[in-house]
Amino acid sequence: MIKSMTGYGRARQTLHGRDVTVEVRSVNNRYLDTTVKLPRAYLFAEDALRQRVQKAVSRGKVDVFVTVDASAADETAVAVNEPLAKAYMDALQVIGKLGGASMRECTAADVARFPDVLTVTKADADLSSVEEDVCAVADEALDAYNAMRAVEGEKLAADVASRLDAIEALTAKVEERSPETVREYREKLTARMREVLQSTTVDESRILTEAAIYADKVAVDEETVRLRSHVSQLRAMLASDEPMGRKMDFLIQEVNRESNTIGSKCNDVDIARVVVALKAEVEKIREQVQNIE
Repeated sequence: MIKSMTGYGRARQTLHGRDVTVEVRSVNNRYLDTTVKLPRAYLFAEDALRQRVQKAVSRGKVDVFVTVDASAADETAVAVNEPLAKAYMDALQVIGKLGGASMRECTAADVARFPDVLTVTKADADLSSVEEDVCAVADEALDAYNAMRAVEGEKLAADVASRLDAIEALTAKVEERSPETVREYREKLTARMREVLQSTTVDESRILTEAAIYADKVAVDEETVRLRSHVSQLRAMLASDEPMGRKMDFLIQEVNRESNTIGSKCNDVDIARVVVALKAEVEKIREQVQNIE
């Protein structure tokens, strides 16, 4: 199935308390050029995301944007500085003895309020688990992105196919008209020789020789056969499941070359008009092929 190089996909999921959003967008490019933009704390997942893109896309300039809200996933750990707490408790006992019965007993809550007795830290995240979560959302975004490219690709394929039909019809006109140009040349040559020689009798063998030379000069059979072959190959490429943009781009150049050759060989107004229409269709296909992966 033909795919466009232009597309967009977005996915959002909440996994393990993290709200992950991934956006994928692309434009035309001769080769695959991937840019991944991640929050600084998640740069470790960049290589994995690039590999995901490389499996899903063969060429185009692809930008991947990732945002992560991990506020709900923050896990905290509380630690007790036991030596310091014991030192505070010992000091409080001394103070209590100095104050006598009037001093109330100190509770654990009181000790906990002293500086540095309790420390609160964030637990280290499992990087492999986080990477899997980000890639899972990226896969969903890539699926949406590829679905959009496939829809656009169908439209491109339909347009190219219709223009290939037009090229075949124009090629048929060239094939129909080409023998007529030789016949007309022979008639004009006979009339010219009669006019020059002032006689109704002309050398028929000379006429046949000149007509044969002219026919060989303006013959476009080889070119029209190659044109039809190229059109057939292009149709096969449109039905392929593999990326065919580069091959189609090369082949459409060959179609253009055959068209130019026909135009240069045929010194005929009618065929010249057909060639102009032929080249117009070729140029339109070339523009569309630039969008095909």
